[in-house]
Amino acid sequence: MDSDDLALPTPVNFPAFPYDPPYSIQIDLMSHVYTSIEKRQVTIVESPTGTGKTLSLLCSSLSWLVDEKDRARKGQLSQQSLSSAAPSWVAAQALDIRKRELEAEDKEYEERLAKARKTEAHFRILARARVTKKQRVAVDLVQGHVDEDAYLPDDDCENNQDNFSPAVRALMAKSGVDKNNKRDTASQGDEPSCTKIYYASRTHSQLSQVLPELTKLKFKHLALGGAIPDESTMRNMSRVDRDPCQKKRPFGDVDGDKCEVDQRQWRTVSLGSRKQLCINEDARSRPGDIDEKCRELLEGKKNTRCQYLPPVGDDSRMLDLRDQILASPKDIEDLATSGKNIQTCPYYGSRRAIPQAELITLPYNLLLQKTARDTLGIDLTNQVVIIDEAHNLIPTLLSLSSVRLTSSILSTSLKQVSVYYQKFRNRLSAMHALHLKRLLNFLDAFQRVAVDWMAQKLSAKSNRQDTEVMTVPDFIHRLGRKVEGINLLEIESYLKRSKIARKISRYAVDVSEGEKPERRSSGVATPPLHTIEALMLGLAGASEDGRLIFSTVGDAVEIKYQLLNPSALFRDVVELARSVVLAGGTMSPISAVVSELFTYLPPNRLTTFSCGHIIPASNVQTLLLTEGPSGLDLEFKFAQQSNPQVVSELGQIVLNFCNVVPGGIVIFFPSYASLNFAREAWSQSGLLDKFNVKKKVFLEPQESSGVEMILREYATAAKTHMPLDKKTGAVLFAVVGAKLSEGLNFSDDLARAVVVIGLPFANKNSPELQERMRYANQAEVRSGIRRPVGVKDAATEMYENMCMSAVNQSIGRAIRHRGDWASLVLIDRRFTLPAIRGKLPQWLRDDVAVCETFGQAMKHLGNFYREKRQRTVC
Repeated sequence: MDSDDLALPTPVNFPAFPYDPPYSIQIDLMSHVYTSIEKRQVTIVESPTGTGKTLSLLCSSLSWLVDEKDRARKGQLSQQSLSSAAPSWVAAQALDIRKRELEAEDKEYEERLAKARKTEAHFRILARARVTKKQRVAVDLVQGHVDEDAYLPDDDCENNQDNFSPAVRALMAKSGVDKNNKRDTASQGDEPSCTKIYYASRTHSQLSQVLPELTKLKFKHLALGGAIPDESTMRNMSRVDRDPCQKKRPFGDVDGDKCEVDQRQWRTVSLGSRKQLCINEDARSRPGDIDEKCRELLEGKKNTRCQYLPPVGDDSRMLDLRDQILASPKDIEDLATSGKNIQTCPYYGSRRAIPQAELITLPYNLLLQKTARDTLGIDLTNQVVIIDEAHNLIPTLLSLSSVRLTSSILSTSLKQVSVYYQKFRNRLSAMHALHLKRLLNFLDAFQRVAVDWMAQKLSAKSNRQDTEVMTVPDFIHRLGRKVEGINLLEIESYLKRSKIARKISRYAVDVSEGEKPERRSSGVATPPLHTIEALMLGLAGASEDGRLIFSTVGDAVEIKYQLLNPSALFRDVVELARSVVLAGGTMSPISAVVSELFTYLPPNRLTTFSCGHIIPASNVQTLLLTEGPSGLDLEFKFAQQSNPQVVSELGQIVLNFCNVVPGGIVIFFPSYASLNFAREAWSQSGLLDKFNVKKKVFLEPQESSGVEMILREYATAAKTHMPLDKKTGAVLFAVVGAKLSEGLNFSDDLARAVVVIGLPFANKNSPELQERMRYANQAEVRSGIRRPVGVKDAATEMYENMCMSAVNQSIGRAIRHRGDWASLVLIDRRFTLPAIRGKLPQWLRDDVAVCETFGQAMKHLGNFYREKRQRTVC
């Protein structure tokens, strides 16, 4: 019997939620997510910042996981009972024996993790007691004699269909092979992978906020030898009854075993890249790509192998680290520390912990790319996927599926493969020789196309533009008959399986540096063939959805492969997973997400949820400003952004705002060009000095390195309150869609007003955007949809959605908690259009004031801040 045959009812309340009672919108959100997971649905959730989104997502998904485990256990016992033909008393006794066996297995596993927690605590004490010195290890990437055989491809790759080198397979699969290691076979062979939650976000800094929220949840854990009521029973108990000890175990505490009912320790793994997790200081300090250096050290022997990887055949250290990872939640920094404490690689240790983990946090790229999932051993089948900050999902999918290479990379790849093939052709097996010869033909034809295209571009009589877009079939046809018959996916698969790109690059570099193949350079670069691999994968997988864009960059040719359909990459995740939750503080316009990612889903598989804000309605006002102080109509189209009269009018608006808004003001321009033009104009007219009289002025830096310092100085100035006749607060000029428009917290005095100037439409002259818009219309025609006459087409709708998504992210920088308050001012008459206004976030869409005159706007602002000032005084 399938455990899903017994449907789980959506809970009325969630006792694990740490705040009693939760806000009604939090209950609604948790109920919706729980139901969506149980019904195997894809859902898009919009929950404004400050509403406890992360906490609600964790509580609802883990509550479902607890109930699912209970359902699966009951299903196991029920199946055994139904399959028994013995007398009832014998079946009952067998069922009781099986029940005790399952309980014993659970107890044994918990004892193992409890032991790991105590071991980890012991290592932490030792680490604090000793003075840590920078270790200079014996690993040497500048090696002595290396036999030419080291450059030959591995013999077993002909039969090897996985994505691991022999060394990696030995390291990661040893536990299932070694019959003499009882612990290995018990831990990997007899302990199957469990149902889990994959929690993804764009960056590690965003993921670092997940574990602190996890520790707040009050899931109860059975102390060894005790008994607790099941979750459904606990939901009907009072909070005091549910929490008899009235205490929460401190994070990482391994001695708090005095209560029978204790805080549940979720088996959690944080996945990251080698850049975050490598603890080999010697390798990290050397120039070159850390991934390539790690692979070299992994494949090395004796003193050339990384000392943080256990010898092949001895897996005890890796299993100790795995258990410590699972014993208590750890973020990326904690993982690295644990690895250092027991001198074992946390990158591979975290991968070993995946099968038995219940909650896995990971950045987008590790979840969305199939190659990354295969490398890590991630199987999404029937698992729950939560993607937070999902407003970034579509741009991320398009970015991950794009490949950019230059004529230099192309020619280097061709040269390296040629040198390698000429040197080793007589020593290669027939299979290796065949694939490398096909690769040479492809690279040679590709370079010929690029050279011919550039020659025609430079021709005096040529009318070719600087950019040309090709479909995949057109490009393959240009490569010629010799290449048209080649299966590119087969070559890409060969390159991936054999890992020969690294050996080709290593040999070619050694030769080009004038070294004999006895010496290897200490700098380990990313093989250029890896870019070719990625391009081949794209070309082979998307004949209709892909485009190649040729353009000139100086005297060189740049070729970019762009996938136009973001759902192509994401569909695999949706079809494998049990349920997918896309969550964000601002997902509006939700229709854009549906139209670009989920047009193929049946209506009963897709749901949406958008909740209001927890703040009182009086804590936020949204103004649409259509006219300036002099009566000038405000419409900041591209041509108007460099109009001196319009920019001067805008300066007067900002000056007036500085006079009435307390604390900090964040003002978003549509582009760096418009911001720089306004700054120059205001500087010459003296307006910038007038701003500075009232508020200290800051501008968003174009270089990422300057962002942290600007934010720190702005925060200090924004919180400065001086007498009314002196400077008070600060104003920060930023750019929509740039470094300060998302992911940053401008709470309280950091943003008592957020101003958005104009509609930040993308550049329609961009070849990539033109192709995406054209594709959107073509895809809609293929689907059979016919829009009424006069209604915007799919391309225009997508263009508007991209713009409003960026606006909504900028708006979301303010109002970060229940007690926060701010004004949101949108300056452009086009914001009043129903189609544009309807794409604002739902929580503010219905309470917008349209100001037809500038005086109306100032009156609204004055009344709003006067009321807040009076309330503060009271």
